[in-house]
Amino acid sequence: MTAGRRWTVQDHQNNLIYMTEERWEHIIDPLNHPEMAGYEEHLKEVIQYGRRQQDSLNPQKYRYSHTFTDLVEDNTHIVVIVLFRFNEGENGEATNNYIVTAYQKAVW
Repeated sequence: MTAGRRWTVQDHQNNLIYMTEERWEHIIDPLNHPEMAGYEEHLKEVIQYGRRQQDSLNPQKYRYSHTFTDLVEDNTHIVVIVLFRFNEGENGEATNNYIVTAYQKAVW
């Protein structure tokens, strides 16, 4: 695994998505989304099994979301924002797909 990468998972469309140490620290920072500190394994599930939606203003930005029953307060979903950077690899695939942020929210 490349230095600085915390982990990598594959989404349901076979894209490899990775989390860096820097992005994880950003997410759980007390000024951002500290409630996510105990839910890192959930983030992997969101990427692997969640609903994926492309951003209408930025075609390289995708929002993954998935329902959970064990979140804090009245939250029902975890949302993960991923940026796809389409650097041509040897096989022509996107090679730099990384998590920007993640948070919990209530969806009724």
